[in-house]
Amino acid sequence: MKLAVRSAGFELVMQAEFAAPRETVFAAWTDRRLLARWWAARTYTTLSCELDVRPGGAWRRLLRRPNGTVLIEYGTYREVVPPERLVFTYNSEGSDLVEPETVVTVLLTRLGDRRTRLTLRHAGIETDAAHAIHEAGWSRCFDRFSTTLSEK
Repeated sequence: MKLAVRSAGFELVMQAEFAAPRETVFAAWTDRRLLARWWAARTYTTLSCELDVRPGGAWRRLLRRPNGTVLIEYGTYREVVPPERLVFTYNSEGSDLVEPETVVTVLLTRLGDRRTRLTLRHAGIETDAAHAIHEAGWSRCFDRFSTTLSEK
């Protein structure tokens, strides 16, 4: 996996390459069992993960932190174009960070039969603190994402 991070204002742009076909990478974003394995901090416990992957469909995850508090993350899919593009809103409750709804765009580019470039754009981030938290969180997710793909 190669990882590149670029910021444009308060939009976070991250890019990584994975040794997996684009369809496999897309499935890791749309199969709740796979998503639950990589999209949570190692010290958090996934309590539930619900996905209705279609435009207008909702997603929601409940996570228990090590201190016992529950973090709720949720949003709505705006675009679903298998296996190349996902756009969804991102909200959270129970976090130390209170922010307005943001928007995440995931683009998957085929780099041959068994390589895929994932470009993630997280827009609508309003502060330096929120930007730093999201950058650190997505970086950890990308590390686990790579492991999830190799175990699939």
